[in-house]
Amino acid sequence: MAELAAIAQDTRAWACYDCGKCTATCPLVRAGARYSPRRHVLATNQGKRPANSGEGTLFDCLTCKLCDTRCPVGVEYTELVLKLRELAHRDGVEVECPHGGALQSAMRIMAKGEMAQDRLGWLEADMLTEPDEGELFLWTGCTMYYDAFFPEFEMDSIAGTKAAVRLLNKLGIAPVVSPDERCCGHDLLWNGDVKHFEMLARHNVKLVEASGADTLVVPCAECLRTFKRDYGPFFSGKKPRMLHLTEFLSENLDKLPMTNGASQRVTYQDPCRLGRHLGVYDAPRAVLNAVPGLELAEMRHHGSASTCCAGGTWSNCDRYSKQIQVNRLREARQTMAPVMVTACPKCQVHFKCAMQDPNLKDEITIELRDVAEIIAASLE
Repeated sequence: MAELAAIAQDTRAWACYDCGKCTATCPLVRAGARYSPRRHVLATNQGKRPANSGEGTLFDCLTCKLCDTRCPVGVEYTELVLKLRELAHRDGVEVECPHGGALQSAMRIMAKGEMAQDRLGWLEADMLTEPDEGELFLWTGCTMYYDAFFPEFEMDSIAGTKAAVRLLNKLGIAPVVSPDERCCGHDLLWNGDVKHFEMLARHNVKLVEASGADTLVVPCAECLRTFKRDYGPFFSGKKPRMLHLTEFLSENLDKLPMTNGASQRVTYQDPCRLGRHLGVYDAPRAVLNAVPGLELAEMRHHGSASTCCAGGTWSNCDRYSKQIQVNRLREARQTMAPVMVTACPKCQVHFKCAMQDPNLKDEITIELRDVAEIIAASLE
């Protein structure tokens, strides 16, 4: 009871006056799901653990933070979900993860250090990197795993990581790309498994600190969110400057001679972790708009109103999340852009999955590219 009261205080759940804007805003509800953020807030204020309430479970929440932006009294519902999921996990509530929980299993194996990784097998001969020490650390995330986990989607998420290295090389930087990097633990944290998340956090922070890097560049929105918002307590000294790749590139546009831009129209998908969680909207658009011949066509819902990919924590994979993805892909197609550009590899995974539907394939299929690929191609 006292623990729930503290959570209500920390997340301003106590301020809720039951207006229902969070529920009306929720993408799940708009897709037809029986889910109510308002009921979870009410249960918390009443001292009840709402993990198994009748209005959907805490693990249904997309944690997209859209409801937070609409709350008139500033209730931090997404943070509330994070804290309540930790309690639920301690109570033995385990989320039923899609893909047989294989991704979570790999994360926990990495946390324990029991898996020998070939993390650098994707590097090519012309890529200049450092394995241990340097001024800039490029955090590569788990893109090298996604292509292996989802061969049926014909994924090429590692292409964005390769492009990131080449872009940094163009700027005269040989980034640290570590063979000892492990998953950032984002998904374990958001599914309540704090124990294994902290094991990963300690290892990864030690790795970055040992490199001596004063700048950490991250192409993945979720990894960046984790470093900036969740890794703070694990740093022992001065933290490096932490930037999404597009933020770093936007600061160095004058050093990137983009002269080979093919005339094309693209639309941009704002990742939840980069946008509503971290407030980064302008940098990806700045680098895209700097490409000669490229036209950026915005979807109806963009920026802070953007619709998420509906699966950011590997805990949502049902007909409602699929409906959200399909609706978003239809919105992208309505821009008449043949390419949807992303700044988070997980967006690619979930939209690629939705495009496997044989009944809708012709209606929602669109080419997916990482923003780094678009920029790197303009330099060739």
